Amino acid sequence: MSEKSSINNIIKLSIPIFFANLAIPLVAIVDTGLMGNLDDASYLTATSIASSVFSMIFWSFGFLRMGTVGIVAQAHGSNQYDEIINLVLRNIAFVIAISLLLIFFQHYIFQLALVIFDLSDDTKEYFKEYFNIRIYSSFGELTIYVITGLFIGLQKTKTSSIVVGFFSVTNIIFSLFFVLYFNMNVQGVALGTLISSTLTTIIFLLYTFFELKKFTTIEFNIKKIFNIKKIQNIFNINLNIFIRTVLLTFSFLFFTYLGNSISEDVVAANTILINLIFLSAFILDAYAFSTEGIVGYSIGSKDIKLLKDVIKNSFLLSAFTGLLISLLYFFGKNYFIAMMTDLPNIQAISLSYSYWVVIIPFISSFCYQFDGIFVGASQTKELRNAMIMAVSIYVLCSFYLLSNFGNTGLWISLCLFFIARALTLFLYIGKIYKRIE
Repeated sequence: MSEKSSINNIIKLSIPIFFANLAIPLVAIVDTGLMGNLDDASYLTATSIASSVFSMIFWSFGFLRMGTVGIVAQAHGSNQYDEIINLVLRNIAFVIAISLLLIFFQHYIFQLALVIFDLSDDTKEYFKEYFNIRIYSSFGELTIYVITGLFIGLQKTKTSSIVVGFFSVTNIIFSLFFVLYFNMNVQGVALGTLISSTLTTIIFLLYTFFELKKFTTIEFNIKKIFNIKKIQNIFNINLNIFIRTVLLTFSFLFFTYLGNSISEDVVAANTILINLIFLSAFILDAYAFSTEGIVGYSIGSKDIKLLKDVIKNSFLLSAFTGLLISLLYFFGKNYFIAMMTDLPNIQAISLSYSYWVVIIPFISSFCYQFDGIFVGASQTKELRNAMIMAVSIYVLCSFYLLSNFGNTGLWISLCLFFIARALTLFLYIGKIYKRIE
């Protein structure tokens, strides 16, 4: 594959993911806008904290997508389609078990969240209303991870993008409907997510098995699905990803927690800014997602040239796009903030720290791309170790910086976290090349 065709292939695979990923943070932005334009900041604070809690819970099981991508991509490269079907069925069984456990232990999860966050009475009540509905979206949201991981691994990024896009757009529509027409506030936002995730799962699970029938015969062979060696291998891969993802989601929950230690208004303002950071992250992840499939395929087919080309070109594309996003935020940040809240105090705090949304997109572009490379290669031990180092640096720096510089110190520590993630993964990149050299 030539240099130009390699770049074109990454762009071709990334474009549908780009548009689908764009819809994901738009859900948070719309939710923030709906709550941020009500007459009480407690609605926005409760929704932002509840969303952070559920992000940590669901993203902790991100191995259902990331672990699926690497294994599927490598099986696709070596034409082992029976194993792909068994993997999907295996992961759906995991989703059912995880969802039941989350629902069963929901009371304890809720109480733990209240211990972590010091909330006012109004905020606590709104938080409870959101939590009691959103917890039941577990099966739908986690199954979407499996479905998108499968199609990214097969390099069918259009399909994975349609799944994510459908979930996000229906989520926005239902949330708008329940909040604006039924005045359900935080309950409407949570109910929108529950209905959209359930609807998406039902439709695309049926489509998934229809598509898999094109590759091979689908057999529900219990012995193959629950093969001990296969489960052990997946467990080893997924455990590393689980630890890595828990640490990652903890980092953003920790960011919210430290903001809450300053004031609830700071939490609300930081939420508006972090939504813009997440928007840039999901855009840049388009390159990481497309890279995952190509990296896995190149390893499965032992194509070292393809591997080197995709790694180099994906970094160039990601960094360039990160720079463009930074420029967009430089000129448009005031408008974006005004769109998400009309509360004067929250607007003022957001604007005073808005320069961070200009700085972070370019800086963070490198760590996202490293994530995609290591996920595609199933080098999950390295992902875990790098995240342990990065989070340790982040936490240690945040205490000092917060105590000396307040909310500015909190944003500096987050910036250092993105840099540390990239540098720690860079230390391990040689291990991927050695697998097929």
